[in-house]
Amino acid sequence: MTETETGRLIVLAAPSGAGKTTLVHELLSREPELEFSISYTTRPKRPNETDGEDYFFVTKAEFDAMRDRNAFLEHAEVFDNWYGTSEEYVQSRIDAGHSILLEIDWQGAQQVRDRRSDAVTVFIMPPGREELERRLRGRQTDSEQVIQRRLRDALSDMSHWSEFGFVVINDNLDAAAAQLAAIVNGRGEVSQTDNPELIARVEEILAAGG
Repeated sequence: MTETETGRLIVLAAPSGAGKTTLVHELLSREPELEFSISYTTRPKRPNETDGEDYFFVTKAEFDAMRDRNAFLEHAEVFDNWYGTSEEYVQSRIDAGHSILLEIDWQGAQQVRDRRSDAVTVFIMPPGREELERRLRGRQTDSEQVIQRRLRDALSDMSHWSEFGFVVINDNLDAAAAQLAAIVNGRGEVSQTDNPELIARVEEILAAGG
């Protein structure tokens, strides 16, 4: 990332199981000048998470109070919990000349697009339904009922891919991270949503998941 490319808002969304979190970590290691925006959530903190680093964990009442005063750039309910991004925090970092990465869901990305036409939006796709299910089961943290719900929701989320400016298919971590880095740096033409070859690949994935 060069000095002339700072101050950009990068929005990254993906269905559950697409490997988004791993990709984000890899991208941040490759692009140290890119800052990760920490979201607020009402979801309970997991044992391996740290408040203020992974998320800002708040109660439903605290979240509602922030929403009532329009403190969020975006907010959405996902899996019975609320997530939101502080507009003040994001804008302060952009004003200071830093590029900010938002890791959110497609609903949040939709809200960001409505409020900021300059946002660079990227959707992460799994390479197929079988791999998606394998990844969800590999977590070994959810019941069968939850896994089936997440799988159904993930396939539904994937139908929103065309709303984004770029799409990256995460079938290889290094290749996907390289595509993301190119997008962050103002390139990534191969990942543009209107790329005919990419469209054909995505439609093939979606057809197999039906």
